[in-house]
Amino acid sequence: MMSGESSKRSNLVDITYLQLHATLSGHLEGVSIDQLLEYLNPRKAQLSNVQAPFGRPSDASREKVESGSVTLADGVILHIEDADKEFVFAISTKFQIDQLQSLVLPPFRRGRDFNTTMVAELLDAITPFYYSERLSVWRSSYPYFAPKKTSASAFLPQLIPDGEKFAGVLLQEYIRKTQEALPSSMRETPKLASQWAKQNAKEQLVLLEVLFWTMWGYAPCTGPLVEQIFGAAYSTNLGSLQRNETLLLDEEGVQLKQDCAALWILITIEVLELENLSEPGERIHDMVISHGDSPYTCIYLAWAFVLSRLASTISEATELTLPQSGRTYSKDREPVHVLMSRTCLDPGAGLFGLILSLLTGSPLFVTAVAWRTGSTVTDPNAIAFRSVLKGLLTALIELVPVELIPDFDTFVEIWIALFGRSESQSVAGICAQFWQADWQHGIARRAVFDVARSRFPIQVKPLLRLLRAMTASGYLDSDQLSTTDHSYEGQGLTEERDICDRHVFYYLDKLPTFSQVIPVNACTGAHALYERQPERYGSSSSSPGLTYINLRPIKLPGGTTLPARSVGTLLSGDGGDFIVVCWQHEHSGWKVILEILTDFVNRKRMHVGSSNAYQDVSFAPRGANQVKTLGIEDIGMEMAEGDDTLVTDALDLIRSLVQDNPLQAEQLVQSLEAGDPVVAHTMTEAQPPDMVQLTTTILEEALSRSEMQTRSQPRTKLITSAISVLAALLALPSYSNRVWLYIRSTTALFGSDKKTGFTSVALAAERATGHYTMTLALIHLVQQLFREACSSILPDNPKLLQLKEEVLLRAARFVHTEIWVEHLGWKYAQLGDRFEIGRRVASFYVEVLEHAPPMIDAKPFLKLSQSIADALLFKASMSTINPVITSVNSGAQLLHVLYTSRRFGDARGLIFLLEAHLSLMRLILNYKQCSNAIAKPSLLEQALCSRAIHGSTTQDRQRPKVDSIDILASFVRERDVGTVVPLEAMRVLSSLCTSLSSSQPSYSTITGHLANPEVTVAALIRIVQHPYDEPSLRNAVWNFISLAVDKEPALANLFVSGRFRTPFDGANRGLITASDKPGEQQTETPEKSKSASAIDVARDMLTNWKEMWNLNPQLLASVFRFLHIVWQHGLEHKSAIASLRTDKEFWSQIILVTSEEVGPCPEYDTDTFVTLDGVQHSSLHELIATHSYRTMVKSYAVHIIGQDLGIHRQSHNQNQLLQKPQSFAEMEALFKSPEQLADLISDATPNSYDPRLHDQLAQEMQSHFPGLSLEQLRSQEPIEEREFGDNFSFSVSRLRTRLQAYRTKEEVAEVADLVERKLHSINMNMSLAHTQAALTDSWQFLLRQAIPYLRNDQAIRSSILSIAASLSFDIALEQRSGDMMATMHGTRLSLLLALLEVAWFSTSDKASEIKSFVELVRNVHNIIVSEAQPPAKSFLGTLTVPFHRTLLQIVYFCSRHCRSLLQRPKALVAEQRLTITPMIEATLSMVIDALQIIFESARGRLDIELDRDMELLVAVFEQCARKDLYSASTIWLTRCQETNIIRASLDLYTHIDLVGLSDLPLLLSRKQPLYAPHLLLFHMVLASSPLAAERFASEGALPAYSNNSISAAISSGRIDVALPELPGERSPAHRAYCFMLSIVANVIATLGRHNHYFDSEASGFIQLYGDQISRTLSWTIGESITLPLLEEMEQVVNLFYAISNSAPTSAQSSPAVDKVLRVFATHSLQLLQQLNYAITHPNHLASLLEPITSEERSQVEKEAASPELLARPLIAHMMHRLFRLSSNIINTLITISRAEAVLLDTQEEWPVSEALIVPHSKVVLGEPASMGTLLELANCTLDILRDLVSRPAGQSITRAVALIKPLDDPLDVRQGVITARRNLESILVYSITQLAMWLSKPEFDVPPSDTEMEEQSMDAPKSDVPSAKDRRTARSSSLAERLRRGMTGEMAADLQSLLTKSKPIILSSNTITGKESIDLTPILLHFLHEHIITPS
Repeated sequence: MMSGESSKRSNLVDITYLQLHATLSGHLEGVSIDQLLEYLNPRKAQLSNVQAPFGRPSDASREKVESGSVTLADGVILHIEDADKEFVFAISTKFQIDQLQSLVLPPFRRGRDFNTTMVAELLDAITPFYYSERLSVWRSSYPYFAPKKTSASAFLPQLIPDGEKFAGVLLQEYIRKTQEALPSSMRETPKLASQWAKQNAKEQLVLLEVLFWTMWGYAPCTGPLVEQIFGAAYSTNLGSLQRNETLLLDEEGVQLKQDCAALWILITIEVLELENLSEPGERIHDMVISHGDSPYTCIYLAWAFVLSRLASTISEATELTLPQSGRTYSKDREPVHVLMSRTCLDPGAGLFGLILSLLTGSPLFVTAVAWRTGSTVTDPNAIAFRSVLKGLLTALIELVPVELIPDFDTFVEIWIALFGRSESQSVAGICAQFWQADWQHGIARRAVFDVARSRFPIQVKPLLRLLRAMTASGYLDSDQLSTTDHSYEGQGLTEERDICDRHVFYYLDKLPTFSQVIPVNACTGAHALYERQPERYGSSSSSPGLTYINLRPIKLPGGTTLPARSVGTLLSGDGGDFIVVCWQHEHSGWKVILEILTDFVNRKRMHVGSSNAYQDVSFAPRGANQVKTLGIEDIGMEMAEGDDTLVTDALDLIRSLVQDNPLQAEQLVQSLEAGDPVVAHTMTEAQPPDMVQLTTTILEEALSRSEMQTRSQPRTKLITSAISVLAALLALPSYSNRVWLYIRSTTALFGSDKKTGFTSVALAAERATGHYTMTLALIHLVQQLFREACSSILPDNPKLLQLKEEVLLRAARFVHTEIWVEHLGWKYAQLGDRFEIGRRVASFYVEVLEHAPPMIDAKPFLKLSQSIADALLFKASMSTINPVITSVNSGAQLLHVLYTSRRFGDARGLIFLLEAHLSLMRLILNYKQCSNAIAKPSLLEQALCSRAIHGSTTQDRQRPKVDSIDILASFVRERDVGTVVPLEAMRVLSSLCTSLSSSQPSYSTITGHLANPEVTVAALIRIVQHPYDEPSLRNAVWNFISLAVDKEPALANLFVSGRFRTPFDGANRGLITASDKPGEQQTETPEKSKSASAIDVARDMLTNWKEMWNLNPQLLASVFRFLHIVWQHGLEHKSAIASLRTDKEFWSQIILVTSEEVGPCPEYDTDTFVTLDGVQHSSLHELIATHSYRTMVKSYAVHIIGQDLGIHRQSHNQNQLLQKPQSFAEMEALFKSPEQLADLISDATPNSYDPRLHDQLAQEMQSHFPGLSLEQLRSQEPIEEREFGDNFSFSVSRLRTRLQAYRTKEEVAEVADLVERKLHSINMNMSLAHTQAALTDSWQFLLRQAIPYLRNDQAIRSSILSIAASLSFDIALEQRSGDMMATMHGTRLSLLLALLEVAWFSTSDKASEIKSFVELVRNVHNIIVSEAQPPAKSFLGTLTVPFHRTLLQIVYFCSRHCRSLLQRPKALVAEQRLTITPMIEATLSMVIDALQIIFESARGRLDIELDRDMELLVAVFEQCARKDLYSASTIWLTRCQETNIIRASLDLYTHIDLVGLSDLPLLLSRKQPLYAPHLLLFHMVLASSPLAAERFASEGALPAYSNNSISAAISSGRIDVALPELPGERSPAHRAYCFMLSIVANVIATLGRHNHYFDSEASGFIQLYGDQISRTLSWTIGESITLPLLEEMEQVVNLFYAISNSAPTSAQSSPAVDKVLRVFATHSLQLLQQLNYAITHPNHLASLLEPITSEERSQVEKEAASPELLARPLIAHMMHRLFRLSSNIINTLITISRAEAVLLDTQEEWPVSEALIVPHSKVVLGEPASMGTLLELANCTLDILRDLVSRPAGQSITRAVALIKPLDDPLDVRQGVITARRNLESILVYSITQLAMWLSKPEFDVPPSDTEMEEQSMDAPKSDVPSAKDRRTARSSSLAERLRRGMTGEMAADLQSLLTKSKPIILSSNTITGKESIDLTPILLHFLHEHIITPS
């Protein structure tokens, strides 16, 4: 409708006059003085213009509106659309106001909310608001309000420069309005006419209020002005003469006229300050005396008092006329003021009735009446009103002696109504003034008390009621005038109330007289007690009248004794049967009250349903000399039978005195117990009943009568008073236990499990009346019980604690079931009762949950806390949640109604209800986060996320449903709910956001329940942007925004970008409007469519970061936290932050913050306290908080830079070079400056955590405060919502509450103060430690993110290593211990690790770098052996945050780089080498001990954390156990033996699941089982060392490998390369099987021939797994091949090679070994035949390759497009491995066949039985390899070798394949040459030796060319292997001879040719390999020529 040109909003539009008045009057909080002046200054013209506050229509204003652009008084420009101008002019015309004023009316601004386009409808809708604003604009000009605002006081003279003139203008306007005619336009419409007339009357009333406050203290009461005021009052007949009186005949109109009359009475009395009165005095007198009828009697009396003070002036008048008879009186007659006073006191004048009706029925004095009638009176029951009437009463008692007042009882009622029947804050001032000033002024002003005292205790009520009224406690909650406005409850004892309480107590404690009714017959006769004293002439005038004396001592009620012959004055009754005597006897009135209570209890006991009197039995001695004892009946005390009012009045006085005043209560109790027992106590052998016993008995009796008389009205006042007294007595330590015991002993209050208490019946009766005084008193008692219980917890009396918890459980159950879940459905006479009931119960729940949090185990009142937590959270029902949900849903609308009707008391009650309910909701949601039910949405969350009716009345149910979350959000932006409700609502939304995000699956979101998310977000952004909003609220909103960005993507996008994402965002960056015209979209500007986002606000605030750094670091920290969260989700908001990410200025500011000096760490030991905002804080609190927030700002800034680097790295194209982002470009200079970088990191490394404070405090608590622990005091607030300072980690308020129980002992009072100071110190120390740890963590994060930009920079590496050495030195020096310190230790180790990751490994270290590194090694050694932070604690899991993994990674870096340095010549000097050794030794010792712990723990459970620990430990062990780093393997092996970790590892291996199928989800996520890979690597490390391998073998390695979870599958040959349960991955069982084969082969190879029969055991291992091995060796070219299968073949062959190579000589050979080797030889020839075919047919091999993992599959698919087969990396690597496998097989066969012996020994010693290769040239796939197979394979290998030797040595055959682990390293020419040459040489050796042995056989057999070799089983005995002779028909010797000659020539020629061709190639390969190798070709040629071609 209207839009602002600037982003600033106009307060003229946003702030109504109603809100302005509420702010000025203090009903709305949270507005600063500067902000208030900003509201007031633009409104000066309106506030000072009484006649026309909104001006008159003008042409100038009309022209401005028609121009379409208006500049308001505050400088804001409004643009007006053409369609809206019609409304502006219509409003101006109807109300005759200025057009500009009609423009800024807020309902006009919301005009379209009325869903209308008609002017008439808009005018009807806006009329009530306009009328309200007219009243509010006058109310806002009250001078009364200005003194409350110091700066606003200076504004007052500008607004009203001349108070007297202003008062005259008010009078003129008032008279004009009384005579104003009805507008002609309304005469035909009665409804409009009545509305206008009532509005006119309301404006008259408000004008009179303004006049009253103007005359109260601003305008001088000059004579002319007073005359003018009196003239107006009398001329309008106190406002009753109205021109439109006929329109004011209904109830509302009559009430308005009555209110005006009451105000006129007050004004006319108020202005009678006649110091300046001169000429007009006589005219005023004439006006006053001419109106002596009832409405004017108060004015008449006031004027009489004035005349009495101006008697000298009045006496000059010769003749005065009185209205009664018109006769004249001379000056010699009675003074005129006496006659006027007598006239006023005449019953017909009605003075007392008028005053009493004003005090009890006028809205000016009774808030409840004002609310009930909807009165226009602005401030009901203002203290100024009562002060005026107090002056009138004072004038009366000074004019007329109290004794002569005709109706004393009514006067007492007036006195009580004036001083006692009001809110305490409205009477405290006048009560204190009476005691301090009036009481001392003279006897007349205190005469009312003297009269009441003189009748005491005959008439007890008057004095008790007067004194109760003078306690300044206000009316009782049982008073009909009570408003139930408890908004001031809990604010403690005010100074004025304390003064009044002390005066009341001391007055009643020392009464000088005692009055008594005496029968006349007691004064005569022989046994007379009293005697009349004869009158003596000339006696002292001090005791006038008749006097009496007592002849014997008399014990009076109250326990005091009246001495014999005491003198008493006759008061009345002389000549009758009874006389009243007032004894001059000092006694305590409190004892008389105790007497009354005791007598009441005794009489109720005697009432047993019969006429027989009951009398207590006493065995006390009796005699003639006994003192005469009189009971209360004997002295004539007025007591009605069955009337409880006297007891009620007594209890009311007691509770009014002691409420919130424990010191006065202590004095009162002492006074009651002092002296002799009361007369009513006749059981002298027993202790007299104390106050607790009496009160409890009275209460129980009253409740029981309510039970028996269900139809009668319960004794509400008596029950309420008794309950209230018990609650007050709980504050007395000496009496509290008695209260507990009595409540525990009775079931009347809270009932029991089996019986319902009497209270239920009494409370049920209240529901019929709608007044809930008993209910409120009962809830207050429960609250006080819990508070007392919390403040008196001592472990030395567990039975008492148990008793208290039992009582509290009963009370809580009663309150919950009888009140909480039911109270919303009750009838209420006053709405405030409902608010107060809900508030008190919710406050009780909050106190219980705060003082005994459910998540703390060792807490007091465990059952109570858990029961409430169950009722509200864990086992909640809708009835328990409904009260808080209802208050939220209906609160906003109901509050608006209350404010509109100006029921500010009820509004405050509703606000306090909302505060309590919101606090309870927040606690419930926070506790859910700490419970096990975090993933399940609670009932409260479900209720908040459901739609509800907006309101609670019948009409409200017709309204559409709204969301509770949306209402909560509206509370945040509302300005009329105080300062606490918005803050609590914001915190509830934050807790709800966190809780909803934790639900699994996600239950709901905040965004989905906002009616208009854009409006809500815009309002929240305005709050954080507005400088005048409460800082706490701004921080809370920033916190919510950060949470929303972190938890809710939709809301996050709205906060970050200012709008929701739409489907058009990607295709069209333009803004989408509601227009259907395509051309209009381009004309819409972003500035008008897109509101400011939180990013924009944060960016703007960042420009002033330096100012905020100094003045408000907390708010700056909130801003930076928001930016940190946004960058954390940077990829989600990439487009929104794109401009900032490239903004150089933005990053320069971030860098400046990063580099800003925080300053030295401040002191945190508290010695003194200061009070800040009413709260006691440490004197160091502000300093600590400022330092902490600044540190957090730096932490966030550093983290943001690191996050930006991460975003840049993740979003850049992998195929492009990684560029430096703007953030790094700005930061790079700091990284490259060694000094600056060192300073920054040194600032981030210190930590101020002081465990000494914790230890000292824990010791003090244990010594002096047993049962109290720090854990019980730990704060339960989310860490984000806590404020740094002296209340950060532990609750100081909870400590103070708990210490109250211990402070009763004098010896610990000083220690308690010390403990409190230490807790403040700990909180401040924790604030520093937390922020410093955050800064440390941020730097390690930044360094990790900067690795890609820093690691290759050698210049930076040197400084980084230097910083790392310095940091490690500081860490090593750490002497602080404890769990918290371990966390800090781990954080600093993480920073050290980040530095090392930046430095990384280098192959060319400089001397300075080596020096720094060696220093680092030394420091790491010291860290490992640290006694303050031993790594063993971390491994054992005794620390909350373990640090051992970080330490292990640091050690791994050091050990690996040490190996690198040690391998370089002359890199290290001797001293440096000696520095390395201790670190390695300490590391090995630590690792071995840790492995022992880990292995033992892993045996009992499957834990991923243990798996990670094991992985790191084994990795470090593998590095440190290498010979090139630490050669003394004996030392660490000894440690292994001591810890028995080798056997433990084997034992663990046999018991774990090597496959991982026991936890399939974990296996699918990790792709490998727990523990197994690391155990196998550990075994491999052991197998690599000779001594360790021997020990490993002896500990049972082979039994463990033969008996584990996969042994059965292996032995049956069922281990496949893949598992169906784990698709796309290699089988963990297959991997473990291959690893086992490798380890066994490694052990055998390491042990060599001296293996102590291990090879024989290995043969058994092979036979056990023979099926699997046979399956592997039986692979054929027709089957597919996989990389895991190829690895299995390699490991099997390696195992046999190790066995064959380690086997002893034939003389000592083991049959088992020979057996397996023989079988292998047979199978290997079959496999070699297949490998030959695969190698010689690579295309076929490529078709056989089957990928297993997804990485392999993608690689195969990627290479399929390559036309050249061997150019494919995967195929090339496969060929290379096949060549290597071939050479390994042949080398194994060479060893088995003892080919060396053939070459070296004589022919007779050849093992001709090992001749296995058939000497023919055929290559048949189904047969074993023949000589032809070997020749074919050799020629293929020779071709490959020939090709390779022609290439450069370092040339890569294939590029690296990063995705496949076996192919990580690229294959170069050198590796290919080595493998090919080895394969070629092996084939040549094996072929020639085999051929030679075949030819040397005595009997040359025919080769089995036409027969099939029979398959052999791996475990078949050697004797079962069939020979050639057994399988074929014998050949003739001639045939054999021909074959021998043929083969000799053919095979020899082929071999000779092969050797000849190989010789040059082999020689050339030496150049490629880089080293000279022995050329075997000459040797083999010689052997071939000598033994085969030309044998001897």
